[in-house]
Amino acid sequence: MKIVIIDYGAGNIQSIKFAIQRLGFTARLTNDVEEIKNADKVIFPGVGEASSAMRKLRASGLDMIIPDLKQPVLGICLGMQLMCNASEEGNTKGLGIFDLDVVKFPLSVKVPQIGWNQIGDLKSDLFRNIPEKSHIYLVHSFYAPIGKETLATSEYALPYSAALGKANFYGTQFHPEKSSTIGAKILQNFLELK
Repeated sequence: MKIVIIDYGAGNIQSIKFAIQRLGFTARLTNDVEEIKNADKVIFPGVGEASSAMRKLRASGLDMIIPDLKQPVLGICLGMQLMCNASEEGNTKGLGIFDLDVVKFPLSVKVPQIGWNQIGDLKSDLFRNIPEKSHIYLVHSFYAPIGKETLATSEYALPYSAALGKANFYGTQFHPEKSSTIGAKILQNFLELK
């Protein structure tokens, strides 16, 4: 199986590579368009600030490639947020894959939300054999509201989308690569998606 991690200078890439290795697979880090198009699975990571990450995507032309991919694609954290229509962070236009706008948590809560939280309302094979209220690891100040593409929810001052899905595209607000055995199982489920 050919697994690629999109390299655009905005990722928590080594921890994802190691998590894939622990599952018995090798993931290749690349920004090569043909390699990305021909992969069996694509992981779209992201850590940092939305507008600068989008600038890097646009500079490499990857903003035009990602929405047209046909194989399973997993956006992680900022990667998931960039797959939405827009983000309040830096007033950023996203890739428009998920029909939601990312917004900042209310001023009444401390941001970023850092640490372990629970997920629930689990839908899709991404969460096959994952119990409701499983704990996952998050670091974020912005969130995607709940919508028709929500595959899992979490709560921090208010309920929000912990995961999104549409056609062959999936996104997790949390970091599966840092979410212990639950995260490893979610990554394995992703790699097993048809």
